[in-house]
Amino acid sequence: MRISSLPEPPYYMVSFTSQRTDIADGYGEMGYAMTELASRQPGYLGFESARGADGFGILISYWKDEGSIRNWKSVVDHVEAQRRGRQDWYSRYEIRVALVQRAYGFDIEKQSITGD
Repeated sequence: MRISSLPEPPYYMVSFTSQRTDIADGYGEMGYAMTELASRQPGYLGFESARGADGFGILISYWKDEGSIRNWKSVVDHVEAQRRGRQDWYSRYEIRVALVQRAYGFDIEKQSITGD
């Protein structure tokens, strides 16, 4: 996984924090398919994710605007992934949507600080 390259704010982020169950049937394949599908949606900017050995994970996707997020939520294949997630793969999850108004960072390879 890598840190996403994003445009200057403002843009939106969707935080998906989850706790996995022990059921793995189709999870990896669906995750890959959703990543590919999301990347082709209008307004999609990127994503970052991490999952611990205990099954706790965080996925953050970045979007141009709220309309793009709403459209992604209703894509038929994504709706099916949500159903499978509730049925099989997650014991709990939380979704939070936020407007990013400011962003900054550091890159040791470039020896630079970005943003403000």
